Amino acid sequence: MSESTPFPTPDGVLRQRSRGIARRAVLGTAVTASAIVATHGVPEASAQTATVVIKALPIDRANILAGSRFDFRVEVAGAQPDRIEITVNGQDADTFFKGANPVRTNEIAGKSGEVTYRNVTVANPGPVAVQVIATVAGRSYVDTFTWTVLRMGAGQARNVILFIADGMGYPTITATRIVSRGITEGKYDGFLNMDRMEYRGTVTTSGYDALVTDSANSASAYATGHKSVVNGMGIYEDNTKDPTDDPRVENIIELAKRTRRMATGLVSTADITDATPAAFAAHTRRRSEQAFVASTYLEDGHRPDVIMGGGSRWFLPKAQQGASADDRDLVAEFRAAGYAVAATRTELRGTPASATKLLGLFHTGNMSVWYDREETKNPNVLGKFTDQPSLPEMTGRAIDALATNPNGFFLMVEAGSVDKQLHPMDWVRAVYDNIEFDNAIGVARRFQEKNPDTLIIVTADHSHAMSITGTYTPYEGKIGPDAVGTYEQSAFPTFTRKRGDGFPDSPSTKTTLAVGWANHPEYYDDGTTVWAEPLGPSIEDPQVKGTYIGDPKRAPSGKGVLMPRTVPASVNSEVHTADDVPVMASGPGSEFFNGLVDNTDLFWGIVASLGIDPLSPNGRSPMGKITGGRFGDPANPASRPHFAKP
Repeated sequence: MSESTPFPTPDGVLRQRSRGIARRAVLGTAVTASAIVATHGVPEASAQTATVVIKALPIDRANILAGSRFDFRVEVAGAQPDRIEITVNGQDADTFFKGANPVRTNEIAGKSGEVTYRNVTVANPGPVAVQVIATVAGRSYVDTFTWTVLRMGAGQARNVILFIADGMGYPTITATRIVSRGITEGKYDGFLNMDRMEYRGTVTTSGYDALVTDSANSASAYATGHKSVVNGMGIYEDNTKDPTDDPRVENIIELAKRTRRMATGLVSTADITDATPAAFAAHTRRRSEQAFVASTYLEDGHRPDVIMGGGSRWFLPKAQQGASADDRDLVAEFRAAGYAVAATRTELRGTPASATKLLGLFHTGNMSVWYDREETKNPNVLGKFTDQPSLPEMTGRAIDALATNPNGFFLMVEAGSVDKQLHPMDWVRAVYDNIEFDNAIGVARRFQEKNPDTLIIVTADHSHAMSITGTYTPYEGKIGPDAVGTYEQSAFPTFTRKRGDGFPDSPSTKTTLAVGWANHPEYYDDGTTVWAEPLGPSIEDPQVKGTYIGDPKRAPSGKGVLMPRTVPASVNSEVHTADDVPVMASGPGSEFFNGLVDNTDLFWGIVASLGIDPLSPNGRSPMGKITGGRFGDPANPASRPHFAKP
C-alpha cells in the first residue's frame, strides 16, 4: 500500500485517536435515558447530568452484507460485563446470534465492561436495531444503533480488477495527462487510459475516527464496506492492547474465496505487506505489523493466489537478513504450498506459463520508483536491485495466472509510490509512477477487450495537497515563486515525447509545471531541479529535537527559496488531505461508480457487480435486485434502477 505515517508514531496515533473517540462518545453517542432511569427510581433531573460511554462495533449506520461474517462487540465505560444487556431486533443478542458464545470481559479493570460475539452473520436483509442497556452505579443507561443488511442482486461481472494509485488526487491526474500526453492551444494531445472509462464518480475518504484518512483505513473501506480507523484494516478498533484481536469484518478476498472459490491477487510497487494490499487480506489495528501480515497471507481463507511487490524482508528469517514473524522462512513455505517464486524481473519472466500461484518479492522494501529504475538507473539508489519488473509487467503476469480460474478472479493493483513521492513533494517521481500506473491500466483494458465480463475500477485512497499553479520558466535569474507564470504568463509545458511509451523524453525542459503544496513542512523550492536521488524536504533541527527545518540540499548553490511550514514543526513531510478523490470504471457494473459515493460504497459496487451472495450455495445471487436498502448515490440515474427501497 503506500505511505509511511510521517507523524506521530503509530502508537501515538492510536492513543490520540482513542481519546478523541471517547470524547465524542460522551457528547453524542452515550445517552442517559430518563424513562429507564426513572423506572429504577432515580430522579430524572439528576439522571440528566450523568453520562456513560456506550460503544457498539460495527458502528451506527454500518452496512452489512447478508451472510457475511463479522465480529460484534459492545464496550461500556464503568460497567461490569454482566450488567450489560443487548437486544438485536427486539431479541436477546444470545438468541439472535444463536451459537455465537459471547465472551464477557473487563479489559480495563473496574473501568470497562465488554461483550464480544465472534464470527456472526445476519441473513435477513433490511434494518437491524441494536439496543444496549447498561447498569452503572445503580443507574441504567441506554443507547441504540442501527445497521442495514443488504443482499445483492445477480451480477454480470466475472472478474474484477481494482487499480489504486495511492494518494492520486485530481491534480496528480492532470499533471500526469499534461506530462504524458501533452497539451496544445488548450486541448490535450491525447488522453490517459483512465480517462477513457465509461463512468466517472467522486469518492469521499474519511474514516470513522478522523476527517483525514490514511491508506490502511481507506483501503479497508474498499475491501470490506466498513469504515475503520487510522492505521486499522479489516477491523473496528476496540479497547484492548493487542492490535490483532479487534473485531473483524470479512474482506473481499475472503468473501470471493469462501463463497465462489475465485482466484485472488495483490500487486503493489510498495511492500506487499503495506497498508493498501494488506487491507484486502489481513486484519490488524496497526498497519506497522507487517511481519504479522506476511504470515497471515499463508493462512487458509484469505491466502491470495498471486502476491507481487516489495517487502521481502517480512517473509525471510534473520539468517537471510529478514524480519519475519517467529523467524519463519515464509518464502520456502509458499514454495512448498505450490507457489512459483521470483525475486527479479528475469525470474518472473521465467516462471512457468501454467503457474496459477505466484509469489514475487522484488525488493527488501518498497520497489524503486520508475524514474530511478528505468531513467537514471542510479546505482546509489538501486543498490543490488537492478532487475525489478514494472507495474505493467506484474499486472499482466498476475492476470495471466488468475484468469485460468473458471470461477473468475479479483485482483488489486496498487501504485504505492505515487503517495511515497508526494509525501517528500517530489512531483516528478510521483507523476512518472502515475504514468506507469496508467500503462498498467492499459494492460488490463486489453485483457478486457477479449474478456468483456471483466470490471475495471480505477481510484485513489486519499489525496495530497498538490496543485498546479501555472508553469515555471526561469528568466532574468528569477527562481522559486518569482519564476512562476500565472494566467496568460503560464506558457504550455515543453516536454517532448518521442519514446512512444507514455513517458516524456526528459523531465527537464525549458517550461515545466509549477507545482505548489498546501500542507507541508519548511522546505526549499527552486522550481525546476529534478533530484538525482530521492530527497526529503526537511531535516531535524539540530537545535530543537523533534522539530524539522528545510533541508538545504534542496537549495543547490543557494538558489532555493525557503518556504515556511504550514503544518506543525513536528511534521517532516507533506501530509494527506480530506479531499474527495476520483473513481473511474469500465465494464459490467461500472454504473455503480457514478456520482458521489462514500469510500465504503466501492466494496458494495464490487460485490454487486459480481453478485456475491454468501447465502446461496454457489455464492451467486438468485435475486433480481438488491434488497434490504441502498448504497451509493441515490441521485445517480444510472445506478438508481439497481437499488430497491428498504
